[in-house]
Amino acid sequence: MARIAAVKFALTSFLLAAAMTAPLAQARSQTDRPAYSSSATIRVADMPRQGRETYELIRQGGPFPYDKDGVVFGNRERALPKQRRGYWREYTVTTPGSRDRGARRIVCGGPPRVPDACYYTADHYASFRKIVE
Repeated sequence: MARIAAVKFALTSFLLAAAMTAPLAQARSQTDRPAYSSSATIRVADMPRQGRETYELIRQGGPFPYDKDGVVFGNRERALPKQRRGYWREYTVTTPGSRDRGARRIVCGGPPRVPDACYYTADHYASFRKIVE
């Protein structure tokens, strides 16, 4: 019994020492993020039905089903082209079966109803595809 306790203590000490000397994981910095690429696109017709509906609501100026629709998207991750604060606005694309807003969004920049550009994300801003007619 004492031998098992000694082995457990030695193993725990070894693991703790290894953890303390291992390099710490670091968050990705702004410069680690891949540069913005305009090559990824999605046609309106290829978006899910809910995405097409949200896109049409944007073009009509609403009304939108979620209070947060139309709020400023900060683009802090610099996943979209750099613009002045307030240029980008986000809109929810309903996700069937989700109890909350889900991960799908459309982010548009420029004037409401006739934005300069809109982007679709199905993975909560991890990647974007430019919406093309």
